[in-house]
Amino acid sequence: MILKSKVNKMKDSIYTIPISEVFEPMDSCPICRLFNTLEDRCVEYITGAAMMEPDIRIETNKAGFCIDHFNMMLKRRNRLSVALILESHLDYIADSVLTKTGTLSLPKGKSRAERMTESCYVCDTVNSVMETMLSNALRMWDKERDFRELYSKQEYICLPHAVKLLEKAPSGISKRNLKEFCDATLSLSAKYLSSLKEDVTSFCRSFDYRNAEVPLDSAKVKNSVERAVLYLTSKEPSR
Repeated sequence: MILKSKVNKMKDSIYTIPISEVFEPMDSCPICRLFNTLEDRCVEYITGAAMMEPDIRIETNKAGFCIDHFNMMLKRRNRLSVALILESHLDYIADSVLTKTGTLSLPKGKSRAERMTESCYVCDTVNSVMETMLSNALRMWDKERDFRELYSKQEYICLPHAVKLLEKAPSGISKRNLKEFCDATLSLSAKYLSSLKEDVTSFCRSFDYRNAEVPLDSAKVKNSVERAVLYLTSKEPSR
């Protein structure tokens, strides 16, 4: 019981991020920054401090990981940590998943094996924490004028996160402030989209033979394709 309490406290500290600090850089999408910070902390946690914690290992054994988060773990160059996680995860699959009771005799609903191929401990954890963090951000916007001003100064809100915020807004923003919040969010996303379209068009035109001798004079134009992918998906494209 004491061990579980310590693990829970450790988890709470890992995923506690002051929202105002996330918004202070005012560079790119703040919700992407929040997600990336949580994701990085989660991967660091499970491959480091929590690697040998029985409670965490039970959770990771059941959920498994998606390829993106396996790649994140491997990039940390701690293959032993990943191997130890895989060792118990593979044991769990052999003992509890690929069995007649675990998989083959479940005609109704999804089998354990099928559910596992669609789950990821990092995705599940980060998405759960993100829901709470976004609710807190909405409440801050609704109650704190300073945070509203900070929000309005962001470079942009990417398309997926603009949609997410607008979906959650009615449950987190008071009716009297709801329209103002929606307008502010749409403005941040739309203004960046307009600028982004111009940069992508400039990049495309640079390949016209009539512009062959004209160098790309802006870093924004040169990386406009990557920035467009990031805006549309909230994910950095592979380079």
